[in-house]
Amino acid sequence: MDLSIVVPLLNERESLPELTRRIARVMEDNSLSFEILMVDDGSTDGSWECIRELAAADPRIKGIRFRRNYGKSAALFCGFEKARGEVVATMDADLQDAPEELPEMRRMIIEDGYDLVSGWKRHRKDNALTKNLPSKLYNSTARRITGIKLHDMNCGLKVYRKDVVKSIEVYGEMHRYIPYLAKNAGFTRIGEKEVHHEKRKYGKSKFGMERFINGFLDLQSLWFLSTFGKKPMHFFGYSGLLMFLVGFVMTVWIIVAKLVHQAQGLKFRAVTDQPLFYLALLSVVLGVMLFLAGLIGEMIARSAPERNSYNIKEEI
Repeated sequence: MDLSIVVPLLNERESLPELTRRIARVMEDNSLSFEILMVDDGSTDGSWECIRELAAADPRIKGIRFRRNYGKSAALFCGFEKARGEVVATMDADLQDAPEELPEMRRMIIEDGYDLVSGWKRHRKDNALTKNLPSKLYNSTARRITGIKLHDMNCGLKVYRKDVVKSIEVYGEMHRYIPYLAKNAGFTRIGEKEVHHEKRKYGKSKFGMERFINGFLDLQSLWFLSTFGKKPMHFFGYSGLLMFLVGFVMTVWIIVAKLVHQAQGLKFRAVTDQPLFYLALLSVVLGVMLFLAGLIGEMIARSAPERNSYNIKEEI
């Protein structure tokens, strides 16, 4: 099969018939075999009944239904598990992503050798204040932290080599950072294609402004886990050692200064009367605690079942 198209959705009944017709037309015009995997993330507007009707009329359409709303990452994870195509695409169900972009993005995977091609909605049809500006700030931060030069990392329209989606685990709200997950799994050929963005035709957006705050926190978590997940002592140990040394040096300096002044008959303050002494003690205590946290983290990492889980590209 040439292409598996994973479509996560929540309350998008009105757009599904038009979406599937457009996808089928584009795939047939380009002589591509395909399947559409629709993942209903707990819809309450009759979306599942619509998927049933579409699947009954066209066996290339398949559906997965959650008992409740779990989020886009869960929907993508289940869709990736079921995908059988040589290339896997993801797109939103709200008709803002154009299926006409898929053949060229697939060609970039097959012929140009990319592992992942992400869409870039250069000219967005969203509200400039609530969507465009926050999106630019978010993407600028993501580029700096991940080192991946994508203009629109959270674009729902993406195409992947099959190995990519079978090698990564999308969980929580990490769907925003699939390119970073792929990079950490060893898939470094990540490309970008400018895509057409359309205005929402039906319904309303399911994401509010809180997604930018959550996205930033998720990015920090992902960066930390990818950098120190299997070597926590490198972070906590170094930080703890540095704080301990700073506190120890400050403590010694305060005590020595007091003894020197006392020996020379000069005026001096008692060590316990100096606020700096308590700051030094706090630094020592925090340093020891951080070091112990690193040690405990190292013990957990060594006993984790995936401690020797590696992504092997090929064998001879």
